Amino acid sequence: MSWNGRRDQVSWSNGLAEWVEGGSAFISVAFSWKLPEAWQRSIWYRENNLSVRVGGPALYYYPDYFEGVAEAGGKIEALPHHNSRATKASEGCPVGCYFCNVWRAEGREFSFFPEFEPRPVLIDNNLSALPAEYQDFIIEKYQSAGVFISDITSGFEPRTFTEETYLRWKKINKGFWRFAFDESTQAEEEACQRMAGILTKERSALKRVYVLIGNEPFEACYRRVMRVIEWGCEPFVMPFIGLKSLTKKPDIKFDWTEKKLKALARWCNRWIYRSVSFNDYK
Repeated sequence: MSWNGRRDQVSWSNGLAEWVEGGSAFISVAFSWKLPEAWQRSIWYRENNLSVRVGGPALYYYPDYFEGVAEAGGKIEALPHHNSRATKASEGCPVGCYFCNVWRAEGREFSFFPEFEPRPVLIDNNLSALPAEYQDFIIEKYQSAGVFISDITSGFEPRTFTEETYLRWKKINKGFWRFAFDESTQAEEEACQRMAGILTKERSALKRVYVLIGNEPFEACYRRVMRVIEWGCEPFVMPFIGLKSLTKKPDIKFDWTEKKLKALARWCNRWIYRSVSFNDYK
């Protein structure tokens, strides 16, 4: 089987992909804060006598953002332009987190793409919630193609992750085991701790846990970070940014400041927590 390791993870378009086919320019926008940049690119293409079409999940809250400048919406395969090593076998997510746009843009029911091409980066939104038969189908297709997975970007849902799920995906996953601990509820904490226990044999460096911060008071968010570390996993901290935000700046709520949000993210994501406590981190 082939596997190109970390190199498959560094070729993302950073949220905005663009390409030209014939006399038309196409722009795909993943994040709302990329819309102003996409608008400027649309103007540039028009000034160069190209028709422009814009799409992507960022348009969910702004369907008329490009009115008079570009055609918006529709279905075009843009993923290879965001990352040529990425693929997806399904869309949708049944969970419906308030801070996530996936279920709004793609629906709470799964759509299946059995004709997908196995590639090292798999971006499905909720693999462990997929029917077991379809999970097996994805894995068998990877095995038949002789391809390993170097990164499952969205990770797994702790509430539906079981020992069977682990053994199933262990066959082809050679990258991180990702999951999220986003809220301080007992049910979510128990599910995350249980999943960490299932992954106990994996190296800490491969157990990457997304931790949303800024959506709760500091102490609640900080406690979630520390619980992840206690479970033998590595926290990847993400300050909360509103789904409609046109700038890449975190929302400031509760007892947070922008400086404190950035500091906690750096302290975790640069592994500074291994040598310095947060109280001593300057």
